[in-house]
Parts: sequence; C-alpha cells; structure tokens
Amino acid sequence: MRIKAGDEVVVLSGDDAGKEPRKVVKVLDGGKRLVVEGVNRVWKHVKRGHPKSPQGGRLSLEMPIDASNVLYYCTACGKGVRVGFKYRADGTKYRHCRKCQADLGAIGVARAKYAKK
Repeated sequence: MRIKAGDEVVVLSGDDAGKEPRKVVKVLDGGKRLVVEGVNRVWKHVKRGHPKSPQGGRLSLEMPIDASNVLYYCTACGKGVRVGFKYRADGTKYRHCRKCQADLGAIGVARAKYAKK
C-alpha cells in the first residue's frame, strides 16, 4: 500500500483538483479507495433518532475517492509525486519520493533476508 492514513495528498481530478495538499482520513479496500479530508462531500438525509444526528436532518459526509486520483505530497519537493519502495542496509523496508529520493518513513520491521552483507 503506497498511501496510508495520515499522509498528505494532492487531488488530481474532480472539483477539488489542484488545490493545496489534503490529509487522508481513512484507507479502504486495501488501498484502492481513500477518504480525503474536505474532498467529495455529500449530503446524507437522516431520520430522527440517528446516532450522529438525533434530531434528524442533513449530514455532510466525506465519501471515498479512487486512489488513482491522488498523488502523495512530498514536503521536500513541494508537489505531488509517485512513491517507491527501497530497503535500508539493515533490511528495513521504507517509502521514498521517486523525484528527489527523500525518505518518507519506514514501513515494516527489519528483515535479515534483505539486509546488505
């Protein structure tokens, strides 16, 4: 999974395309769909007694968008970039920016299989 919850992304298509980076709230379907803060907002009409709105009315919700419509926002580059994977000398897998090669953080624990000898 290339994009995780909490990452900042740039939206490429739709009404919110090209604006400032937004935060990923939730990742669904194994990384295929994302809920992004302030993007793809819809109104849901609810009856009285709903847990989120006991009086009923209209709720403004953020719906998922496809992961292909966003790019990871690299703070070093200052723009949306693709994400790649590499292994450190100790065998830890990490994400990196494909444009400037900046380290974007570790993904898992060190594995001896990928450690450089």
